[in-house]
Amino acid sequence: MPALDIPYTEMYVVDRHKTVEYFTGSFGFEETAFSESPHVQSSLLRQGAVHLVVSSGPATESFLDEHGDGIADIALACDDVHGTAAAAVAAGGRVLPSDQGSVRVSGFGDVRHTLVPSGPEGFASVPADRTWTPARPGSTPSAGPAPVLSLDHIAVCLNAGSLHETVQYYIDGFGCERFYSEYVEVGAQAMDSIVVRSPSGGMTFTIIEPDAKRSPGQIDAFLQRNSGSGVQHLAFLVDDIVAAVREFRSRGIEFLRTPGPYYDMLADRIPSMTDQISDLSDTNVLADCDEWGYLLQLFSRSPHERNTLFYELIQRHGAQGFGSANIRALYEAVERERVDSE
Repeated sequence: MPALDIPYTEMYVVDRHKTVEYFTGSFGFEETAFSESPHVQSSLLRQGAVHLVVSSGPATESFLDEHGDGIADIALACDDVHGTAAAAVAAGGRVLPSDQGSVRVSGFGDVRHTLVPSGPEGFASVPADRTWTPARPGSTPSAGPAPVLSLDHIAVCLNAGSLHETVQYYIDGFGCERFYSEYVEVGAQAMDSIVVRSPSGGMTFTIIEPDAKRSPGQIDAFLQRNSGSGVQHLAFLVDDIVAAVREFRSRGIEFLRTPGPYYDMLADRIPSMTDQISDLSDTNVLADCDEWGYLLQLFSRSPHERNTLFYELIQRHGAQGFGSANIRALYEAVERERVDSE
C-alpha cells in the first residue's frame, strides 16, 4: 500500500495575494480555482504537473506564528488510503483531525500528509475539505509556454538526530525506498542526507540533518528560522534551465549568484560542459554529474519574510543525483575568490 505521487502541496502564508502574485506573475503559474470560508482562504495554482495550494486565514495562524510562510501539507496519492494510514500509524505516525472524510497523518515536524485516493481517473489535485470555485479564465497573467514540468523533489531539513528515524517512517509507513545517501562536509560544517522515493518514482524526498558535532551551517540556520524541521525548498523540473532562468529573471525572480571562480573550475570538474560555460555563467546555473549523466540547477532567493522556503530549478540529462558536489564546489569557489582578493 505505498504512496505513489504528490497530487498537491499546501503552503500557509501570511499574505496570500502577494504569494499568488509571485507565483503567477513571476514564476508563470496559473490560478485555476479558489476557495473562501471564515477559517481559510485558498488559491489553487498550476503549472505543468505541479499543483500548489496557497492558503491563509485563522486556520493557518498557529503554523505561521511558529514557522512563518511554509509548506504545511504534502498530499500523498495512495491506492488504499485507509491501509496507508494504518501503515503510517504502525510505523509511529499519528492520524490527525480532518474534515469531510479527509484522512490526514503526521509527517515531519508540523508538516502533515493528506492521503488522497488514486484510481483509474487519477487523483484529486485540490483539498477535498473545502468548496472550490473555478477561477475565471484569464484572471491571472498569461505566462506563455510553461517552463515548469513537474515537481522533481522536495527537500526537507530535520533537527539533528532525527534523520534515520524519519527515513524509516517513510519506508515503513508509506512504502518508500531508500534511493541515495551521502555525508557532505563543507569546511567545518557537515550534513547527512538520505533520499527516499516511492516505487512509482512520482514522489521523492531529499531529507537532511546537520551534524551536531560540527560547526553550525546553513541547515542549522534554516532550522532556527523555521523553529524546527520543515520543507526547505521545492525543486521544479524544467527542460531548458538557461531559457527558464532568463525568462523568470526578467519577471523579477531573484536567484542566488554564483562566484566567478566556480566557472573557472567547472571545465576541470566536468570537461564535457566547456561549450556551455558561457551560458551557465551568464545565468549563474550550477552543474553536477554522476555515473548516469549530468544535471543543471539553480536556487531562488526566498521571497518569504522569514527566509524559510525557497525554490529550485533543475534540468536533468540522465543524472539521478541532487547536486551535492555543488555544495563543495561553491564553498571552494568562494574560498578561492576570498584568497584572490587578498
